[in-house]
This record gives sequence, C-alpha cells and structure tokens, in this order.
Amino acid sequence: MSHIEKVQEWLADNNYQVGYISNFKNIQYFTGFSSDPIERTLALFIFPDQEPFIFAPALEVEAVKDVGWKHPVYGYLDHQDPYQIIKEKILAKVKTPRRWAIEKSNLNVSRFEELQRKFSHASFNGNLTPLIQKEQLIKTPAEIEKLKIAGKWADFAFEVGFKALSTKRTEQDVAAEIEYALKKKGITHTSFDTIIQSGANAAEPHGEPKKDLIKPNKLVLFDLGVIYEGYISDASRTVAFGKKLDDRSKEIYKVCLEAQLAAQEAVKPGIRAEDLDKIARRIIEKAGYGEFFIHRLGHGMGQSEHEFPSIMEGNDMELAPGMCFSIEPGIYVPGVAGVRIEDCVHVTETGAQPFTHTSKELQFLPLV
Repeated sequence: MSHIEKVQEWLADNNYQVGYISNFKNIQYFTGFSSDPIERTLALFIFPDQEPFIFAPALEVEAVKDVGWKHPVYGYLDHQDPYQIIKEKILAKVKTPRRWAIEKSNLNVSRFEELQRKFSHASFNGNLTPLIQKEQLIKTPAEIEKLKIAGKWADFAFEVGFKALSTKRTEQDVAAEIEYALKKKGITHTSFDTIIQSGANAAEPHGEPKKDLIKPNKLVLFDLGVIYEGYISDASRTVAFGKKLDDRSKEIYKVCLEAQLAAQEAVKPGIRAEDLDKIARRIIEKAGYGEFFIHRLGHGMGQSEHEFPSIMEGNDMELAPGMCFSIEPGIYVPGVAGVRIEDCVHVTETGAQPFTHTSKELQFLPLV
C-alpha cells in the first residue's frame, strides 16, 4: 500500500471527505515533487475514494509532471485567486465537502481562513499530522540507503572544511569553501546553511559564521549537511585549530564526547527516547555543565532535518528499527567555547548505525 493509499484508507475509516496537505516537505514525501512555494499556494488534496490532485503555481506545473506524478495537477496564475480555483476543483469531486482533515501543525492562519471562507459549511476538525508523522517514522531500506549516501557527502564536507581552516580565513570563508566544493561535485543543496563557529562564537547553538578571522588555538564547531535525492544529512564535529588548547575547552570537549558516545551506544529497539536524553544529560550534569546543555538530545530526520520523534525528556516513545534521528549533545559556555558532537543514526535490530563516520576524537588541526 502506497503512502497516499494509507491516507485514503484513514480518511475513509474516519469518515472524512477531503484531506489537505500543505507542508511542501510532506507534499514531497507523498508525491516526489520538491519545491518551496514561498508565498504561493502549493497543496496536495487526497480523497477516500477518488484520485488525488496537486494544486500548484502555474510555473511549477510542468515540474510536477516531470517527477512522474500520474494524477491531475492544476495550476493558477499569480493574479488569480488560488482558493477560488481550489473550490471549483474540490466541488467537481465532492458535492458537499463538509468533513476535512488538515495538517494542524503546518497550515498557517491566513490559508486556513481562506478555506473557511470558501467552504463556509465545512468542518476542519480532522488532523493529518499524527498520521503523517507515523508514516514517516519508520524509514524503508531504500530511504536509509539515500540517508547513508547523504551522510557520506557530509563526511566529504568535513574533510574539505578541516583542510580549509586558516588564520587568513573567516568562518564565512570556510563555510563558502565547503558549499563550493559540494556544488563542484554535483551536490547543489545543503540541508541548511553551513555553520562554522570558532572560539566563543560557538557558544551560540544557532549562531552564524562571522566575518572575523579564525583565531589559533581555539575550538571550531562545524554543523553541516546535504540533500541527496530528497534526503538529508545533518552532522556536527568540533575540532581544535592549532597545537594548543586551554584546559577548560579540553574538559568541555571530553565531557560532550563521553555523553554522545554513551547515548549512541545505548540505542536499541525498545529503549525510550527520553532515556537516551537522560543518559547524555546525566553525564554532562555530573561534570558540572548541566546548565550549559540547553536543548534536547536529538530530533528525527529524513526528508527534513527536523522530523518526529524528539529525543528528549517527556517523550516515552519506544524506539524501533528503521527510526532515524540525531544524537547531538552540546555544551555552550558563554564567553568561553561551544562544543557539539552529532551523528544521525538509524535504529537496527541490535543497536544503531550512524550515517556519518568522521572521527569524533578531538583533532588538533595544524595552523595554516
């Protein structure tokens, strides 16, 4: 049974007439078509007993056909009211579409209000989000193979980045060098903007590369990933740039590495997501750095860098083979340094296999 057929079955079982998927990453998951429409309207409509259709900006219609979509695709021009056309297409399939299921975690307010205006007698109480999360939770062997290849490209990116470190270059220079090298190899999209942070700048978990020259004898944090055939990689490494490193930075690294390795080693079917977080967090807390570990241990990943489940306190979900997620403890001491060590893994029958294999031991890279 295909992903769309499972949604159709769910709609029928729950007596919903229309399913509306609006998140462009989820549309990609169900159809193979990948595009961020930005302010334009892109949607997938699924019905319990009729064929689905994609609604897209006119400039995307041919691209939808090119991915092998076998069902209707309808377009609209920028000057047209997209929801009026949607109404016409829906009414051609369902005479009185009163019961809808939508993505409650993704549909923005303005578009929801447009739906309400165009279908004033309908209810939108159905929530497709849990179903979609469940569908995406267990990756197929084919999906895992793509994630492995994306991971290999992340390892390549680390190799390029480590060689690019120089006291004559800025953090932004190194990030650009990595992305340029990937593009030359045919990898045209990264999972997110490549992050290079050195010294105290790395104490900002979601900071950005700066224009300052990279200083010697400091820790440098790399967080990067690529998109390969719609699937992402996401990995972090922290290295020492130079021959020396202060004792505090060495200690922070040692503690973070111990936490990461312990959590990754503990992965197995049946363990709860929150227990992995506890394993890593207790190590960091015992070392006196608990207040500086300020995010969850990990997140699901696949076609998006952040998917279900969250590896964090309060999530008692038992992990199962095929689940894919990050294990990324971090210690961020303002004014001193930041360390994050991250692998994404997939759960196997006996443990976990990482998608990236760049060494996690503290490397001292030579000054250039």
